[in-house]
Parts: sequence; C-alpha cells; structure tokens
Amino acid sequence: MTYDVLKALHIIFVVTWFAGLFYLFRLFIYHREADERPPVERDVLIPQFRIMERRLWAAITLPSGILATGFGIALIVWNPVWLTLPFMWVKLGFVGLLWAYMFLGARVLAECKAGSPKASSIRLRFFNEVPTVILIAVVFLIVLRDAVGWVWGVAGILGLALLLTFAIKRYQKARLHRKDGDGA
Repeated sequence: MTYDVLKALHIIFVVTWFAGLFYLFRLFIYHREADERPPVERDVLIPQFRIMERRLWAAITLPSGILATGFGIALIVWNPVWLTLPFMWVKLGFVGLLWAYMFLGARVLAECKAGSPKASSIRLRFFNEVPTVILIAVVFLIVLRDAVGWVWGVAGILGLALLLTFAIKRYQKARLHRKDGDGA
C-alpha cells in the first residue's frame, strides 16, 4: 500500500466518521424531542430512533472512527517527521477531543437504549455542534499549518463556538415563539 493510498483511505474514513457523528447527535435530539409527542406518535418514533441510532453507531460511526484513526497512525508511522511539526500535535489533540466526544456519544446511546437521553434537546443541540467546530479547526490547521498564528486560530475557533451558541439560542427562542403562537 502506498502513502497516497493510505492518505486517501484516511480522508475517506474521516469523512464517514464525521457524517456519522453529525447524524448521530441529530438522532439523539429527535429521540429526546419525541418524548414530548403524544403517546401514539411517541410509541412509533422512539423505537424507530433506537434502531437508527444503534445501526448508525455500529455500522458507520464507530468503525469509521477506528479506521480513520488507524490509517492516520499508519501515515505517521510511514512518515514520522510529522511528529516534529507543532501543528500535528494540535491536530492530534483535536483527534483526542473527538474520541472523548465519541465516548459521550456512546453514553447517550446507552441512555437511549435504556429509555431516553437525560440531556435536554437544547443541550444535545450544543453537543451536536462540537464536531463542526473540531472539523473546521482541523481542516484549517492541516491546510494552513503554521501560516496562521496560534492566537488567531484559537480566537477564530472561540468566535465560531460563540456564533454557534448564539444561533442555537436564537433557534430555541424562535421555536418557543412559534409553539406559543400556533398552539402546536
């Protein structure tokens, strides 16, 4: 296997890993919100969400995370000079955060299997944005490497996180306003 084939496989499984993470937490939000539905709807939706969550985790998210990480390690073994570059250590830190997020996802998945997520739908919406922030940080880190000062990079990520927080709060406020206005 050549270095370029390893890199292609790494990128493919990073993409599928993120796709799984984006959709998994979205399913957790829908699952949590299904608890508020009338019993007839809730009794249909929640079992369906449990099936979708379990299959997404077992067939896409977890295997993709393992393969993306494995191919990434293989790239570093093939070319250990990467470990001499500071941006790579920052990237590996973000990968560590992503795995911590995976463990959080596994915990929420277990809660869903036992009943329903303990977190509110708004808290799950915040969690849903974590991989977006990590993805943006890692892509800019890999593309720009050391071209951008760390201070500006950190400021940009914090700005993005604040922007996402503001957007989620606005969405929540608009949703509550619609709910009060039309009786839904």
